[in-house]
Amino acid sequence: MSAEITLFVNPTAGSGRAAHAAQPAASALREAGFSVRTVVGGDAPDALARLRAAVREGTGAVIAVGGDGMVSLALQALAGTLVPLGVVAVGTGNDFARAMGLPVREPARAGRLAAEALKEGRVREIDLGRVAGAGEGAGARDGAGGTWYGTVLCSGFDSRVNDRGNRMRLPLGRFKYDLAMALELAAFRPFPYRITLDGGPVLQTEATLVAVGNGSSYGGGMRICADAVPDDGLFDVVVVGDCSRSTLLKVFPRVYKGTHVDHPKVTVHRAAKVTLEAAGITAYADGEPLGPLPVTARCVPAALRLLT
Repeated sequence: MSAEITLFVNPTAGSGRAAHAAQPAASALREAGFSVRTVVGGDAPDALARLRAAVREGTGAVIAVGGDGMVSLALQALAGTLVPLGVVAVGTGNDFARAMGLPVREPARAGRLAAEALKEGRVREIDLGRVAGAGEGAGARDGAGGTWYGTVLCSGFDSRVNDRGNRMRLPLGRFKYDLAMALELAAFRPFPYRITLDGGPVLQTEATLVAVGNGSSYGGGMRICADAVPDDGLFDVVVVGDCSRSTLLKVFPRVYKGTHVDHPKVTVHRAAKVTLEAAGITAYADGEPLGPLPVTARCVPAALRLLT
């Protein structure tokens, strides 16, 4: 393994927390005997291009410093390689770190754990989702016609909330998502879906949302796919059925504890390949827009080496 470690830093993540968090992470790595170089891009495509170059040139590991968006970019460069990923989670949502049991907003501790994992060879092989579909031209971030994701692909009411939240400047953090959800309820309606699981018969249903989880949470700790396991070779596919506004208002707050899966309007399937079709819905994965449905997601076993 190369003794040079790459810090992949988003200086704007968490209102600037990532720029400060990179310092204790770099110190921990240097104290453990590693040399450190930092990769920072002018924008997301530039950052990804720079990271891919660093991986091609040879690096012992990549430590993503920022939020879920930075982790998502790192996945596009590291999936299917032998280069492990460490995470210093200091963004807004940090759902990838939560799902993997990594520290959240503790940059010094996260840096020390990454350094210890490198020294001791502690690596967990986890699955990733790989998405292709009609929207991949807008959303795909690799040259092979697909996008990797680590936590949840969402579509329906929750993706509409994401659309609205992305257009809002205030408030920040989870409160933005809560406000966007309240506003989206005013125009709420279920969507006619066609869902195909592992190439089986098409399920036609009216659904409020469909989430395809490799990890358990999105939106800063909303445990939509509460029982998803990131190294079992399968997605948890959560279908929230045709709900009234009043039912949705009762069910959705339960997402924070993951107890919504017990509601009679919620069905959970498990599959390695999922195709979602519905008109007028944008799919999101790891909080990033992919493009409009239809999309097909495949669970790729042991696609990422994660420092634990």
